[in-house]
Amino acid sequence: MSLRICEIFGPTIQGEGVLIGEPTVFVRTGGCDYRCSWCDSLHAVDSAYRHDWEVMTPTEVWDEIVHLSDHRPLTVSLSGGNPAIQNLAPVIEMGQAAGYRFACETQGSIPAAWFGRLDTLVLSPKPPSSGERVVWERFEDCLKAAGPHTQVVMKIVVFDEDDFAFARATAASYPDLPLYLQPGNREVDPATPVNLDVAAKRLEWLVQQTLAAKWFRPRVLPQLHVMIWGNKRGV
Repeated sequence: MSLRICEIFGPTIQGEGVLIGEPTVFVRTGGCDYRCSWCDSLHAVDSAYRHDWEVMTPTEVWDEIVHLSDHRPLTVSLSGGNPAIQNLAPVIEMGQAAGYRFACETQGSIPAAWFGRLDTLVLSPKPPSSGERVVWERFEDCLKAAGPHTQVVMKIVVFDEDDFAFARATAASYPDLPLYLQPGNREVDPATPVNLDVAAKRLEWLVQQTLAAKWFRPRVLPQLHVMIWGNKRGV
């Protein structure tokens, strides 16, 4: 079997969500069933970039993970695009046999049988600003695919008040899922420096929104990698 891989990089730190700050090797797959208006990884999404993706066997992917991590077990993040499109079970199996931990982030639109093998599954339903519509039946199927042994959390990006309302309604529908919110970032061009003052104001706005609503359930976090490296690829 073969996998379409956009890039493998690290170790770096996880920049967001439940594993923020954790040393991580990233495996970014190519291909996605969404076209979010503010996508920050279009090079892994749009088929126009498919000639830049590498066709690799699971063993080749695993060998690169081992090389980058210097044979030291750490967390491997499976991202995209939408990694659920491809069968990453063999990579997970090889890695976990060697003591590595695996996390995956997906929008929850495609359930994968290998979700149940993960250590952590981050489901990130896309809010109205994305221009996409969540099919909640598929989201539920992703929850079922994770099974009882995978830690499942929810992360929602918030750009505006409509997104905030979406986050509150979604959280109410899934009260048992740990919830992480982060402010949206529209400065996604790798060649354009990120304005940290603007990023700080977006984060402050989101904090103020949650506190004003007396909504104390979510953890509000920045995109740490954006604060450090901007929109550079491979960090």
